[in-house]
Amino acid sequence: MIHAELRDQTDADVACIARWRAGEQQAATELVARHAEAVARFVARLGVRTESESVVQDTFVRAFGALDQFRGDSSFRTWLFTIARRLVIDEHRRVGRRGVTEDLDVSHAVVEYDALDELIADETSRRVLEAMARLSPMQRQVFMSRVQDGLSYREIADRVGTTEGAARVHYHNAMRSVREFLHE
Repeated sequence: MIHAELRDQTDADVACIARWRAGEQQAATELVARHAEAVARFVARLGVRTESESVVQDTFVRAFGALDQFRGDSSFRTWLFTIARRLVIDEHRRVGRRGVTEDLDVSHAVVEYDALDELIADETSRRVLEAMARLSPMQRQVFMSRVQDGLSYREIADRVGTTEGAARVHYHNAMRSVREFLHE
């Protein structure tokens, strides 16, 4: 089920990218709508709080500026995460050198997607999918609702037909299982 959802998402992204390359601007809007929240959550997990919206925007600006470099060897979302991570690293380095906080300057962002990034992203994706496959169906649904869709525990409870407390327990048990599997 999870593999099918990821495959459907990847197929939709590939189709949007092809439409965008053919000149259809609406395809870019669809890609942003599909991935902006996930990129924002990823950036927040990297510790960026006050400038996260700017980093998300810069991520998409860089992605669309370098879309010809996207080979499709990994998911579009993974590629976006790589760009966002590099923007954050560049900003930390810049702030560290100057000792002041300024807005991100996307002209200094690195967007090259090298073989090591690809290898790490593919291996991480494979391991996470393996870990998720070991979850119970309820844990997997709660985990995906929280991680991928960014739903609150109340929204998850409504989605899966349980209580908010039970959704929390399922999520924390799923996280513990995934974490243990990834550290094996």
